[in-house]
Formats: sequence, C-alpha cells, structure tokens
Amino acid sequence: MTEQIPDLRGLNFEEGYIAVIDKPLEWTSTDVVRKIKFALRRLGYRKIKVGHAGTLDPLATGVLLVCIGRATKLVDALQAEEKEYVADVMLGATTPSFDLEHPVDRTYPWEHITREGVGEALRALTGERLQEPPRYSAKKIDGTRAYELARAGEEVTLRKAQIAIYEMELLEYALPRIKIRVRCSKGTYIRSLAGEIGQSLRSGAHLTALRRTRSGGFTAEKAFSLDVFLQKLQELETK
Repeated sequence: MTEQIPDLRGLNFEEGYIAVIDKPLEWTSTDVVRKIKFALRRLGYRKIKVGHAGTLDPLATGVLLVCIGRATKLVDALQAEEKEYVADVMLGATTPSFDLEHPVDRTYPWEHITREGVGEALRALTGERLQEPPRYSAKKIDGTRAYELARAGEEVTLRKAQIAIYEMELLEYALPRIKIRVRCSKGTYIRSLAGEIGQSLRSGAHLTALRRTRSGGFTAEKAFSLDVFLQKLQELETK
C-alpha cells in the first residue's frame, strides 16, 4: 500500500464520506467501524451513522469501505460491486475454517500436483455457480451466526449461494504453496474457494493469507491505514 494522507479539513461528515481503509490484520470489520465512530463522536458527531460495505475476516487485510453519515445509504450498492483478492493457499492440508483461525485437521498428498493441474483447476472453478459458505462464517441460521454454532460443536449446514468468479490468475507456484489473484462477485468466500481448489486437485487446501486489493473502483493503493486516518481525525479536535 502506498501511504495516503487524507485531507479531512472542512468536511461535514454528516453529509457523507467514504473512508477507504486498509483493514489491519486480526481486526474485525466491526472493530474498524467502532473505532472510527468513537473518534467522530469526540469531534461532536454524537449520533452519526457509520457502517462498512463488505465484511473482511479478521485474518484478511485490504480494502474496507467505511461509510459515514449519509454515505451509509450507499452500503448496499457498494457491497454489490465486484471484488478482487490476492490469496496465499497451502495445498495438502485442511482446517475446519479453511484458514489459520483453526489448526490443521487433515493432511493429503500434494506431490502429484503440477502447474498445469493448478491452471486447469482454476479454469474449472471460474464462472457462475453455487458455492457453500464456510461453517465458520457470519452467515445466520435462525438468527444465530454460523460460527457461533460451529464453535459450540453443533452441526452446521448452510445453503449454497450463487456467485461468480470472473477471473483467476496463478501468481506464484512454489508447492505446496500457491498465490492466486481472484476477481469475483459479492458473496464469494475465498476460504471456500481455497477448499474447492484443494478438492479439484485431489488434495486439500486452506488459506494462509488473504488481501482484498479492490472493491468496486476503490483500490488498496489509494487506501488509508487505519492509524493515519484516526490520527487525522484526532488532529481535527485541536483545530
């Protein structure tokens, strides 16, 4: 990310502002919203609305659109836009969450995998299709988050959702690790995609890193680090 220095002087945040934040690792999307909302309250915006347009998992980084004031009316439209990710995938092993939130639960052979085979798997998984969300996800089942049920040891079955993978590109090939770029529709779970890649290769797979590089027309290159954005809000307190 090229560090951006936002000029927030003279803004009326109630009128609407979209902060393009580079979400830090291990922060939830809600954590980021809460922190910005607290900073705005210190500036006198006691009842201002703040929300995000598209959840990023705690172990993911990258573009998180935080909508402030009247811009919160744009959340649904922004969430519906195309996304792009760069994902590091470990082949030959799975975890219950398809990422590093949980330890490896099964291992599989991966020595038979070839670069050509990976390319074929990526092509086969490209296009419009149904995808099952991870059981450790924020999807709700009868009002309860799926990850809460999964952590309680309950059986979790989630309905498959229509998604579209517009493009996948193999960026790095260093078995048993690969790095891919994914351009996709809203609602696509890259963790589930990692698992699907593993199955397609007659092996297993899980994510070891995930970065959202674009959401609609907003890119990581023009994102603000959360620390810088909060610092600029703090500076407004003294002016």
